[in-house]
Amino acid sequence: MNTSRINNIIDALSKHEDAQEAIRVLNEVGTNSPIDEIRERTVQALIRKNTHDALKIALIEKGKGIHDLSTRVAMSAINEVLALEDKSEAIKILEDTMNLHSDETVRDTARSVRALVEFSK
Repeated sequence: MNTSRINNIIDALSKHEDAQEAIRVLNEVGTNSPIDEIRERTVQALIRKNTHDALKIALIEKGKGIHDLSTRVAMSAINEVLALEDKSEAIKILEDTMNLHSDETVRDTARSVRALVEFSK
């Protein structure tokens, strides 16, 4: 499948009227792809949705979004968070992650991104 077609599918899912199902598909297929570019586009779409369920995937789940092992994907996710017009839900999720997540690495990354969000205001 070519990149343009994959991008079109990700864009369509990000605009799909059944948000829960679209987020589920983006999470299961897009964020688990072995291809960095697909994971990057997927996390961008999730963050742009700016809903609790979409942001949870990008900001909490280990190995996805800001916690992706690819620097390109993680930085892209961080930049999308910084670009959000309304960061209130992202901030709440980051703060909850900092305080409640069981994995120290995930907590530390959330703390760092939260600091970047604060400095970007």
